[in-house]
Amino acid sequence: MRLNRFDPANIKVRRGGGGGFPGGGGAKLGCGSIVLVLIGALVFGLDPAQMLGTISEVQQQQQPSPDSRAAPTDATAICEANAYSLEACNALDSLNRTWQPLFERADIAFDQPTLNFFTGGTRTGCGAAQSAMGPFYCPADRGIYIDTSFYDQLDRQLGARGDFARYYVIAHEYGHHVQSLLGLDRKVRNAQQQNPSQANALSVRMELQADCYAGVWAGKHADLIEPGDMEEGMTAASAIGDDALMRGAGRSVSPESFTHGSSAQRMKWLRRGIETGNEDACDTFNQQ
Repeated sequence: MRLNRFDPANIKVRRGGGGGFPGGGGAKLGCGSIVLVLIGALVFGLDPAQMLGTISEVQQQQQPSPDSRAAPTDATAICEANAYSLEACNALDSLNRTWQPLFERADIAFDQPTLNFFTGGTRTGCGAAQSAMGPFYCPADRGIYIDTSFYDQLDRQLGARGDFARYYVIAHEYGHHVQSLLGLDRKVRNAQQQNPSQANALSVRMELQADCYAGVWAGKHADLIEPGDMEEGMTAASAIGDDALMRGAGRSVSPESFTHGSSAQRMKWLRRGIETGNEDACDTFNQQ
């Protein structure tokens, strides 16, 4: 996908903590993420099903941590740290330019998310985080968090490679930001608390909508899509389906434990967003 170079004035980025898992107290995020459960299982010996349950909990009531309140540093220097961070900043700029006008036309307040790069571990408004959890969005500080080494794991361990696969990751997390600005995440969290038996099913709906929103962004820039991009996106969506991750970790597939959706579902909603380029087509709560 041929994205323009980012404008430092149109993005908010930070370089967060690194080199470990600071703060203690355990992981508390799961604020809507493309979670690489397989990596957690292989590298840390974690139970994929347990991870899928834990990371679906949103801790929005927490206050932003010192790391997440730190003043931004030079955007150009942060974005040019490596090729992956440059790609992510280019995507962030494009996403801002795509979604902000839509909110303005609907007369809904818009605030750009902050893209936080970190290595190893960091602290967020949703609690402590480590790289094994994969990229995620934290509604408490409206931040997208990523350790860009995730992309190498996405390529080597899941076979999802190419720039469009990487753009999909950022665009999906941005989709959670859209949900947060619309207040949808709060409504879903309340519904989960009122009906715990439907908590996982509602989480799946949220994640599939974020997939669709990621596709909408790409669909609105169809002129920038290159041959092979669609295939890269579908491969990535398939690779991070709950069923695929469970099989990859040597576990039996347990649909009732899904929190992000099956490979088929994730591919379907990403494709729908790309093909329609219409955010109104992403009502995963009332459509199958």
